[in-house]
Amino acid sequence: MKLGVRRARKKDIPQILGLLTQVDMVHHNGRPDIFKGPATKYSAEELKDILNDDKTPVFVCVDEDDKALGHAFCIHRQIKNDSVLTDIKTLYIDDICVDEAQRGKGAGKLLYDYVINYAKEQGFYNVTLNVWICNKGAVKFYEAMGLTPQKIGMEIII
Repeated sequence: MKLGVRRARKKDIPQILGLLTQVDMVHHNGRPDIFKGPATKYSAEELKDILNDDKTPVFVCVDEDDKALGHAFCIHRQIKNDSVLTDIKTLYIDDICVDEAQRGKGAGKLLYDYVINYAKEQGFYNVTLNVWICNKGAVKFYEAMGLTPQKIGMEIII
């Protein structure tokens, strides 16, 4: 199967919503005390706005029929004139997902590599993301892509 990556379009919204539900269910299965499941973090209307904003680029991995098999939601971030932090420009991956039927076939790596190249071309200093520790498949994938922990969120349930 020939795969490619491109900027998401309005026509991709149905596939993206399905992928967002898959992401939510992974989190729900790992932490049902936090995630409702099945749900999506964005509505179709919210996705239209996100797709039209250059500060929140969404990329999709597509097959030869131009069907979205995975997505990467990104957010441009830059803190300026902070008393402690430098003014670096960060590309934050807010959400990345490959359809569960397509996992392990290279779509995730292709999508991730595309995001890294985009960040380099746009002059970002780094790429960051958060991953839930209960999502062991994602943790393993990100480690294989060369990511290392930047900070760790901790909790105590009371």
